[in-house]
Amino acid sequence: MVAFTLNGAAVALDVPRDVSLLQALRGPGGLSGPRFGCGTEQCGSCMVLVDGVTAYACTLAASAVAGKAVTTVEGLGTPDAPHPLQAAFLAEQAGQCGYCLSGILVSAAALLARDPEPDEAAIRAALDPHLCRCGSHNRIIRAVQRAARAMRVPPDRRRAEAQPSTAGVNREANP
Repeated sequence: MVAFTLNGAAVALDVPRDVSLLQALRGPGGLSGPRFGCGTEQCGSCMVLVDGVTAYACTLAASAVAGKAVTTVEGLGTPDAPHPLQAAFLAEQAGQCGYCLSGILVSAAALLARDPEPDEAAIRAALDPHLCRCGSHNRIIRAVQRAARAMRVPPDRRRAEAQPSTAGVNREANP
Protein backbone atom coordinates (compact mmCIF):
# COMPACT_ATOMS: atom_id res chain seq x y z
CA MET A 1 0.00 0.00 0.00
CA VAL A 2 1.38 3.40 -1.00
CA ALA A 3 -0.31 6.47 0.49
CA PHE A 4 0.26 9.88 -1.10
CA THR A 5 -1.60 12.92 -2.38
CA LEU A 6 -2.68 12.62 -6.00
CA ASN A 7 -3.91 15.77 -7.71
CA GLY A 8 -4.90 17.25 -4.37
CA ALA A 9 -6.67 14.19 -2.93
CA ALA A 10 -5.31 11.65 -0.46
CA VAL A 11 -5.02 8.19 -2.01
CA ALA A 12 -3.73 4.80 -0.94
CA LEU A 13 -2.96 2.47 -3.82
CA ASP A 14 -2.49 -1.24 -3.24
CA VAL A 15 0.46 -1.95 -5.51
CA PRO A 16 3.58 -4.13 -5.25
CA ARG A 17 6.62 -2.34 -3.83
CA ASP A 18 8.56 -2.48 -7.11
CA VAL A 19 5.81 -1.26 -9.45
CA SER A 20 6.51 2.01 -11.25
CA LEU A 21 4.57 5.11 -10.40
CA LEU A 22 3.33 5.15 -13.99
CA GLN A 23 1.85 1.66 -13.64
CA ALA A 24 0.24 2.65 -10.34
CA LEU A 25 -1.25 5.84 -11.78
CA ARG A 26 -2.61 4.20 -14.92
CA GLY A 27 -3.74 0.98 -13.20
CA PRO A 28 -5.26 1.35 -9.73
CA GLY A 29 -4.99 5.15 -9.94
CA GLY A 30 -7.35 5.13 -12.93
CA LEU A 31 -5.58 7.94 -14.81
CA SER A 32 -4.74 8.09 -18.50
CA GLY A 33 -2.78 11.38 -18.70
CA PRO A 34 0.71 10.08 -17.89
CA ARG A 35 1.66 7.85 -20.79
CA PHE A 36 4.12 5.05 -21.40
CA GLY A 37 6.40 6.02 -24.24
CA CYS A 38 9.83 4.49 -23.73
CA GLY A 39 10.23 3.31 -20.13
CA THR A 40 13.77 4.74 -20.03
CA GLU A 41 13.35 8.47 -19.27
CA GLN A 42 13.96 9.36 -22.91
CA CYS A 43 10.64 10.78 -24.12
CA GLY A 44 8.91 12.62 -21.25
CA SER A 45 5.40 11.36 -21.97
CA CYS A 46 5.19 9.96 -18.42
CA MET A 47 6.30 13.20 -16.69
CA VAL A 48 4.56 14.11 -13.43
CA LEU A 49 5.29 16.50 -10.58
CA VAL A 50 6.41 15.09 -7.25
CA ASP A 51 6.29 17.80 -4.60
CA GLY A 52 6.38 20.34 -7.44
CA VAL A 53 9.45 18.88 -9.18
CA THR A 54 9.28 17.05 -12.52
CA ALA A 55 9.83 13.30 -12.34
CA TYR A 56 9.72 10.43 -14.80
CA ALA A 57 6.89 8.18 -13.61
CA CYS A 58 8.06 5.31 -15.82
CA THR A 59 11.19 4.62 -13.76
CA LEU A 60 10.20 6.01 -10.36
CA ALA A 61 9.00 3.35 -7.94
CA ALA A 62 5.51 4.07 -6.62
CA SER A 63 6.86 3.47 -3.12
CA ALA A 64 9.16 6.51 -3.57
CA VAL A 65 6.19 8.90 -3.49
CA ALA A 66 4.80 7.73 -0.15
CA GLY A 67 3.75 10.81 1.81
CA LYS A 68 4.42 13.14 -1.13
CA ALA A 69 2.21 15.16 -3.48
CA VAL A 70 1.96 13.91 -7.06
CA THR A 71 0.41 16.05 -9.78
CA THR A 72 -0.46 14.77 -13.23
CA VAL A 73 -1.94 16.64 -16.17
CA GLU A 74 -5.38 15.75 -14.78
CA GLY A 75 -4.53 17.80 -11.70
CA LEU A 76 -3.66 20.98 -13.58
CA GLY A 77 -7.20 21.99 -14.49
CA THR A 78 -10.64 20.77 -15.43
CA PRO A 79 -12.69 20.99 -18.63
CA ASP A 80 -14.73 23.78 -17.02
CA ALA A 81 -11.73 25.56 -15.49
CA PRO A 82 -8.63 24.69 -17.52
CA HIS A 83 -5.18 25.68 -16.31
CA PRO A 84 -3.87 28.68 -18.30
CA LEU A 85 -1.42 26.31 -20.01
CA GLN A 86 -4.24 24.06 -21.17
CA ALA A 87 -6.20 27.05 -22.47
CA ALA A 88 -3.10 28.41 -24.22
CA PHE A 89 -2.30 25.06 -25.86
CA LEU A 90 -5.83 24.96 -27.24
CA ALA A 91 -5.70 28.58 -28.40
CA GLU A 92 -2.35 28.05 -30.14
CA GLN A 93 -3.43 24.69 -31.54
CA ALA A 94 -0.21 23.33 -30.05
CA GLY A 95 -1.19 19.69 -30.18
CA GLN A 96 -1.21 17.29 -33.05
CA CYS A 97 -1.47 13.67 -31.93
CA GLY A 98 -1.30 14.73 -28.27
CA TYR A 99 0.71 11.77 -27.02
CA CYS A 100 3.50 13.94 -25.61
CA LEU A 101 1.35 16.83 -24.41
CA SER A 102 0.52 15.61 -20.91
CA GLY A 103 4.21 15.45 -20.03
CA ILE A 104 4.94 18.75 -21.78
CA LEU A 105 2.10 20.48 -19.91
CA VAL A 106 3.35 19.17 -16.57
CA SER A 107 6.92 20.32 -17.29
CA ALA A 108 5.69 23.70 -18.49
CA ALA A 109 3.64 24.09 -15.31
CA ALA A 110 6.76 23.39 -13.22
CA LEU A 111 8.69 25.95 -15.26
CA LEU A 112 6.05 28.66 -14.82
CA ALA A 113 5.80 27.93 -11.10
CA ARG A 114 9.50 28.64 -10.63
CA ASP A 115 9.88 31.29 -13.37
CA PRO A 116 6.71 33.23 -14.20
CA GLU A 117 8.45 35.14 -17.02
CA PRO A 118 10.64 32.60 -18.83
CA ASP A 119 12.38 33.60 -22.03
CA GLU A 120 12.31 31.33 -25.05
CA ALA A 121 15.63 29.71 -24.12
CA ALA A 122 14.28 28.78 -20.67
CA ILE A 123 11.14 27.29 -22.21
CA ARG A 124 13.17 25.27 -24.69
CA ALA A 125 15.48 24.03 -21.92
CA ALA A 126 12.53 22.99 -19.72
CA LEU A 127 10.90 21.11 -22.59
CA ASP A 128 14.09 19.60 -23.98
CA PRO A 129 13.53 16.19 -22.32
CA HIS A 130 10.30 15.75 -24.30
CA LEU A 131 10.04 14.11 -27.69
CA CYS A 132 7.37 15.46 -30.01
CA ARG A 133 7.48 14.00 -33.48
CA CYS A 134 4.56 16.01 -34.84
CA GLY A 135 6.49 19.21 -35.48
CA SER A 136 4.42 21.38 -33.14
CA HIS A 137 7.45 22.86 -31.41
CA ASN A 138 6.91 26.50 -32.41
CA ARG A 139 3.24 26.37 -31.40
CA ILE A 140 4.18 24.71 -28.10
CA ILE A 141 6.68 27.49 -27.35
CA ARG A 142 4.06 30.14 -28.24
CA ALA A 143 1.53 28.40 -26.00
CA VAL A 144 3.86 28.44 -23.00
CA GLN A 145 4.62 32.12 -23.64
CA ARG A 146 0.87 32.84 -23.89
CA ALA A 147 0.19 30.98 -20.65
CA ALA A 148 2.95 32.90 -18.87
CA ARG A 149 1.36 36.17 -19.98
CA ALA A 150 -2.10 34.96 -19.00
CA MET A 151 -0.95 33.88 -15.56
CA ARG A 152 0.15 37.44 -14.89
CA VAL A 153 -3.37 38.67 -15.72
CA PRO A 154 -6.17 38.49 -13.13
CA PRO A 155 -8.35 35.38 -13.70
CA ASP A 156 -11.43 37.44 -14.64
CA ARG A 157 -9.52 38.98 -17.58
CA ARG A 158 -7.98 35.71 -18.88
CA ARG A 159 -10.80 34.91 -21.31
CA ALA A 160 -9.55 37.46 -23.84
CA GLU A 161 -6.02 36.00 -23.62
CA ALA A 162 -7.35 32.55 -24.52
CA GLN A 163 -8.57 33.53 -28.00
CA PRO A 164 -6.87 31.64 -30.85
CA SER A 165 -3.66 33.02 -32.30
CA THR A 166 -3.48 34.33 -35.83
CA ALA A 167 0.30 33.95 -35.97
CA GLY A 168 1.30 32.37 -39.24
CA VAL A 169 -2.18 32.74 -40.78
CA ASN A 170 -2.19 34.01 -44.34
CA ARG A 171 -5.22 36.25 -44.23
CA GLU A 172 -5.31 36.72 -48.01
CA ALA A 173 -5.45 32.99 -48.63
CA ASN A 174 -7.94 32.44 -45.76
CA PRO A 175 -10.50 35.28 -45.92
